[in-house]
Amino acid sequence: MTRVWYQVRNLESARAFYTGKLGFVETYVADEGWAKLERGDMRIALAEVVPLADAGVAFIDVEDVKQEAERLRAEEVDIGTVVELHDEVRVVDVFDPDGNRVQLVQQLRP
Repeated sequence: MTRVWYQVRNLESARAFYTGKLGFVETYVADEGWAKLERGDMRIALAEVVPLADAGVAFIDVEDVKQEAERLRAEEVDIGTVVELHDEVRVVDVFDPDGNRVQLVQQLRP
């Protein structure tokens, strides 16, 4: 199981981004300004504060990076260029509304 904390300026917009755009399921929301979300083995917690410049990176396994990249671009999500590394893995950077980086990863070899 992988866990990542992200600091966000607006908890409501961050929750909407991770559930609506990246397919996370919300598992807990605290009155104190934080929330927990899950997608498979990935757990993300969001805390409403002024984000730091350097934050962690969540890696999310997907079946087809190119298809996910096209879908997210169509939804006007800030997304990088799909990169293939050594015929092993395909990756793309996705940025949430606060600039936190999430990387979608597709394994090309079993």
